[in-house]
Amino acid sequence: MNSLVILISGRGSNMEALLEAALPIENIIVISSNPNAGGLEIAKTRRIKTLIVDHRTYPDRASFDAALAERIDRYQPDLIALAGFMRVLSDSFVNRYQGRLMNIHPSLLPAFPGLNPHKSALQEGVRIHGCTVHFVTSQVDHGPIVIQAAVPVLPDDTEETLAARVLQQEHRIYPQAVRWFMEGRLKFSFNRVEVSKPTICKTILFSPGLQK
Repeated sequence: MNSLVILISGRGSNMEALLEAALPIENIIVISSNPNAGGLEIAKTRRIKTLIVDHRTYPDRASFDAALAERIDRYQPDLIALAGFMRVLSDSFVNRYQGRLMNIHPSLLPAFPGLNPHKSALQEGVRIHGCTVHFVTSQVDHGPIVIQAAVPVLPDDTEETLAARVLQQEHRIYPQAVRWFMEGRLKFSFNRVEVSKPTICKTILFSPGLQK
């Protein structure tokens, strides 16, 4: 039985994209570190099993991670997907699920890891921004990249408008990455992830566009 655990802390828009994607998964469990996360209600309306592991009830990161791992291990998931999960995970937790822990980050990694990537992109004046699905390693917002999507940065963009444009692409590529994993189409080659029989997009994005 294919099983997926989704970890959330907030509104759960990437979680919702995964739930809407009709992925080849028989069992999905949503676990939140925040009892007030909006994503919990979304999951419940779809009759998805939900659990809460409130990080505020644990004295330190190690004890929280241990409790979270204990809940996860009950379901023996094939994959754990971080979907707006706002907790930095310990090395022991990451190593426990090595190769089965996936994340999406709203930048073209390795550019702009950490918080406020859209603000950083605007401050640095980049012309192309985007999002990345990657496997989690002990280095925050690093790890073997599965898929990326790029969007242009427009002259009048704010953090909010740029974030909204990137989020649309997050909702496209995260389900694709999870689908590839569940279909057994991903394999590691050193620090790279190879996809068997991928569709290669040969379109080049220019921003600003080239003059004719």
